[in-house]
Amino acid sequence: MTTVVFVHGTGVREPALTALVAHVGEALRRAAPHTRLIPCDWGTAHGAVLAAGGASIPTDDGRHRGLGTPPDAAEEAGAATWELLYTDPFVELRQASAGSGPSGPVPPHEVPADAAIRRRLAELHMQSAELDGALQLTAVGRSGGALRALLDAPELVDAARAVDPVALAELTARAAIAHIIADASEAGDPLIPTASGRDAAVTALAGRLGGRLPGSDRGPTRLLLRAAVPLASRMAVRRRSAITHATHPAAGDIMRYLAAGAGHRVHLADLVLAQSPPVVLLCHSLGGVIAVDTLVERPLPHVELLVTVGSQAPFLYETDALPSLRYPKPLPSWFPTWLNIYDPRDLLAFVAKPLFPDHATDHPLSSGEPFPQSHSAYWSNPELYDTLAARLR
Repeated sequence: MTTVVFVHGTGVREPALTALVAHVGEALRRAAPHTRLIPCDWGTAHGAVLAAGGASIPTDDGRHRGLGTPPDAAEEAGAATWELLYTDPFVELRQASAGSGPSGPVPPHEVPADAAIRRRLAELHMQSAELDGALQLTAVGRSGGALRALLDAPELVDAARAVDPVALAELTARAAIAHIIADASEAGDPLIPTASGRDAAVTALAGRLGGRLPGSDRGPTRLLLRAAVPLASRMAVRRRSAITHATHPAAGDIMRYLAAGAGHRVHLADLVLAQSPPVVLLCHSLGGVIAVDTLVERPLPHVELLVTVGSQAPFLYETDALPSLRYPKPLPSWFPTWLNIYDPRDLLAFVAKPLFPDHATDHPLSSGEPFPQSHSAYWSNPELYDTLAARLR
């Protein structure tokens, strides 16, 4: 009988571990009846904890240990609104046109409602470097792509039929700036403007597009996302502590392992040596990193197959951050056969064969879920167990 040692990923603690092991064990027995599953619970003994009860986390009202000032409600509302815009820069333009209904063709003697702003966008597109400079981004060329996207956006046409030219200019400016900053952030630009710098760029751009000029006595158009802002604002001021407490086991497990992972590896090695061969290691996420490091550090002849699922071990190796093996040093001769399973939509999963062609085989396995759900959907996928069964004896 083959013993399958299940090495869990980050953040898994009891009682979730017992439920997960029961699910994986039952599914594995159906696909491969000649196996038995035992868990490697490294999280209880070596996982991260907030040793001081979260003393390092700012409290929900922005004060900490009697110091500081609570966050301004308007500032929090603005940050929450822009968080939505960075995710979808065209959301306000769509909302503006939501109640306008379909329009018929424009009569030959009339100029389309969006023609003027499109002309101005085209002119700005030829001078997009100025906008890059205004936002002080380190990478040039961000503004050109955002302006081109707006020129091609059907949302601009629809919004132009629903709002006046001044409001359209301001909404278009916000969409453009949101697009530019989101692209810069996604590309890892280390210099992102503050809210005041961002808003100044919006005001200047809106003036160029036919909106109120900077210094106008009239205030800016009321945000169209007003219905979402109160809820988003309340969530924003409360979420820091809640999110940190909820996610610290996952993030903390990674940092703790990379800083002091010897205990994790000894824990796994001792468990493997206590089993009768053959042994297969079935590992998820950080569990795969722990297993790779353990197998590199010392021969474990009991292990005939390593199976990693959604693992970051190849990425850590390529970035020279894998504790046991410096890039480009090869895996040791005693390292077992390695089956690496990854979901192409799982942004925390990496391929191993290009880096370890003599040991690793990559197997794509789609759950149909987006990230981050895809990172935890492996264990509900029947194809995973069929793939394992074909490799177990």
